[in-house]
Amino acid sequence: MDIPRPAKNRRRTPLLYGALILGVLVLMTLGMSHLGQAAPEVDGASVWIDSVKQGEMVRQVVGPGTLVPENFRWITADTAGRIEHLPLRPGASVEADTQLMELSNPDVALQALEAERQLAVAEGELMALKEELEMQRLQEESSLARLRTEQLTTRRRAESSTALGEKQYIASVEMQEVNEKSEELGQQLQLQQRRLEVIARSMADRLAAQRAQVQRLKAVVDFRRGQVESMKVRARTDGLLQELSVELGQWVTPGMVLAKVIQPGVLKAVLRVPETLAKDVQPGQSVKVDTRTGLVPGKVARIAPAAVQGTVLVEVSLEGELPAGARPDLSVEGTIELERLDGVLNVGRPAGAQPSSSMELFRLTADGAHAERVKVHLGRSSVNTIEVLDGLAAGDRVILSDMSAWSEAPRVRVQ
Repeated sequence: MDIPRPAKNRRRTPLLYGALILGVLVLMTLGMSHLGQAAPEVDGASVWIDSVKQGEMVRQVVGPGTLVPENFRWITADTAGRIEHLPLRPGASVEADTQLMELSNPDVALQALEAERQLAVAEGELMALKEELEMQRLQEESSLARLRTEQLTTRRRAESSTALGEKQYIASVEMQEVNEKSEELGQQLQLQQRRLEVIARSMADRLAAQRAQVQRLKAVVDFRRGQVESMKVRARTDGLLQELSVELGQWVTPGMVLAKVIQPGVLKAVLRVPETLAKDVQPGQSVKVDTRTGLVPGKVARIAPAAVQGTVLVEVSLEGELPAGARPDLSVEGTIELERLDGVLNVGRPAGAQPSSSMELFRLTADGAHAERVKVHLGRSSVNTIEVLDGLAAGDRVILSDMSAWSEAPRVRVQ
């Protein structure tokens, strides 16, 4: 007897296949998503890694510069002229009276001769005036002496006439005439004495005026002679001839720079510090000056009041012995110590780090296989280090190199 079989549900087979395919697609999607989020790789040998430290941090500023003489003198032209002779070249040792060059200017020589001629004329006029006034004085004194003699004679006659008149030996009219004559001569004598005093004062004034004229012309002659002598240009100080700013045959004008004389044994460093870093530089701070052949200690002596082309000039007085080869205009590099900070978190200065700012750094994991992005708050900075205010702890290792190529990655894998 045949037993009837129930009909199979053929609808379940397509559903099973569909579920299987859907599961495979989900797994593939998850796999692709996982691959898309895989951390990018970074070659550990090509990046700079440093550890966060807690302790002393020395803030420093570095600036390039040159060695310049502490004492020097610009030699300028006192008068116009043409360069006729240049016996020395830069590098020669000179003394104060060493002749550096010689100028020529015929007009200056003629002016000196004319001044000497005018002085000679004035001196001759002074001598003539002295003789003239002396003759006048003698004439007036002679007149005074004559009046004095006449007055004495007349006075004696008046006294005698008075005695005779009292005895009626002569007429009263004659006696009166003699007395009046004596009084007249007495008045003339007084007037002549006053005249002589006035003449003496006048003589002194005229002589003083002429002497002043002579002195003025002597000063002019000295000035003109100085101009002639100044055409033989001298060093005016002991030292080394560093620069000659003129050539043979060149015409120079008064005040034009001709040469520079320095004292080579006394040098200082002039550093060019970026204006953004110069705000903390103060006089008296310690400096190390690298001359490429040695290090010389020094102190900040002066800071320029204004910035020039983005830099501030800082003068450094050198305290140690200069190494061999140190000379003016030698290129140097100075490191200025701003301050020492105790017990602060610090790390090597990352690329692009600015003081008192925030930035993101990659901090290595404990196993060193990965580095995760963290936000770090930075404080005061130095040349190669910077203070860490927040975001890192002592012992953390961070990548300091430029990681802008992985700016979107939250973590990287370090090989």
